[in-house]
Amino acid sequence: MTTHRPPPEGGPVRAFIALGANLGDAAATLDSAFAALDALPGTRLIARSGLYRTAPIGVTAHPDYLNAVAEVETTLPARKLLNTLLTLEALHGRTRETELAPRTLDLDLLLYGDASISQPGLEIPHPRMHQRAFVLVPLAEIAPDTAIPGHGRAADLLDAVGDQRIERIS
Repeated sequence: MTTHRPPPEGGPVRAFIALGANLGDAAATLDSAFAALDALPGTRLIARSGLYRTAPIGVTAHPDYLNAVAEVETTLPARKLLNTLLTLEALHGRTRETELAPRTLDLDLLLYGDASISQPGLEIPHPRMHQRAFVLVPLAEIAPDTAIPGHGRAADLLDAVGDQRIERIS
């Protein structure tokens, strides 16, 4: 277990969260999730990207996803924030039968301040975020200069995911 540069005790931290859904009314679900993020204790929604339609990765015959990224300022510790995101997923009908199953809502904690965290069930920065257009494109929309530790600025990583299908829809 490693944690580097933890936030000041009780001080606000800027965090980024990926949102995705491909079941039901995905756009309405993502709008609801943005509102729920803004309503979390000690948390304020700073920015939200547009919505993007993307192809599922690693599976075929699944519906396309709608994806977005939220920037929040929070006083919740990283583990508490993650657990709260998992609760929000469940409240929106998320079940976990298989790893790549379609989902009503998927919330991934991408970055938590400058922290690098490696704990069971919690990896910050998210280990594959630099490889996913559905994360990088909306992240670069709202915070292009955001550094992804070990990989560089979000905006500078877009060319590497240029072959992944992504379309802004709102």
